[in-house]
Amino acid sequence: MFAALVVLVGLLLALWLWLRGPDIPYSRLTARYAASDSVFIDLPGGIRLHYRVAGAEGRPPVVLLHGYGDSFTSWDGWMPVLADGYRVYALDLPGHGLTSAPSGYALSGQGYADLVAAFADALSLQRFALAGNSMGGGVAWLYASQAPERIAALVLVDAAGWPLAPPDELPLAFRILQYRLGRWLLARIDNTPLIVQGLKQNVVNTALITREFVARWAAFQRAPGHREILMSASPASMVSADNSVLSLIHSPTLILHGESDSLIPLECGRQFERAIPGSRLIAYPRVGHLPQIEIPARSSADVVAFLRSLGDWS
Repeated sequence: MFAALVVLVGLLLALWLWLRGPDIPYSRLTARYAASDSVFIDLPGGIRLHYRVAGAEGRPPVVLLHGYGDSFTSWDGWMPVLADGYRVYALDLPGHGLTSAPSGYALSGQGYADLVAAFADALSLQRFALAGNSMGGGVAWLYASQAPERIAALVLVDAAGWPLAPPDELPLAFRILQYRLGRWLLARIDNTPLIVQGLKQNVVNTALITREFVARWAAFQRAPGHREILMSASPASMVSADNSVLSLIHSPTLILHGESDSLIPLECGRQFERAIPGSRLIAYPRVGHLPQIEIPARSSADVVAFLRSLGDWS
């Protein structure tokens, strides 16, 4: 019995040593992943925000918000297209990418909406277009309902926040996130295997999920404090708001949604179209949860056409 216990403890220790993932310093992550047009600014609450900016100054501004666990790199395929006519800002939300936040920062949709407001104030963006994918889409429509006078246009890309029954094939990481013990564990290990499984489930063309793509995604999650922020909330509470506020959004709104999205089904996109006055939905066949990554040329062209129809709001 004692020998079996020793073996079991040894196996558990070996498993822990294999899975554990120590923090990666911001200096190393910045040296490896910051773009040539990366900018860092200090915002209230001890947040040092990283964002990428492209396009000439004075052009109409467009702000891009990534999804849960993602980063500013999610918009790499959109940036050069949008920058041809707009001043484009791709943010790293706290707990993501190269943005740092103080100990104890908790992830919430309202907290992220407040950060968008602080960012806009810091850069004196009086009116701007706001686009977001997944969780970032939920933050975008929440902010748009609270500050409609500042939103010249809204783009929701497979946006979160419409309550429907969870899909049958929820990624394993999201299932674990539903439990406090699971979030405690995920905050302390290298989540690369779960990231691979989740990302491949979120796209139709799994060839896009390369080793380098996964390594970058996993490395950002191991920035100091990021896993604690990511695990500070369950998926259901990431963007929580009364959906009746959608009727307060009167900004021109474009909704993009992959028909094969297994995480946030197309029906959510249809519900947003019904709830937001004057909005328009474009559904993409054989595209999953990340149209900006799966079909960057087509999805960005649709956004540019939409924005150009609105004229200049700068």
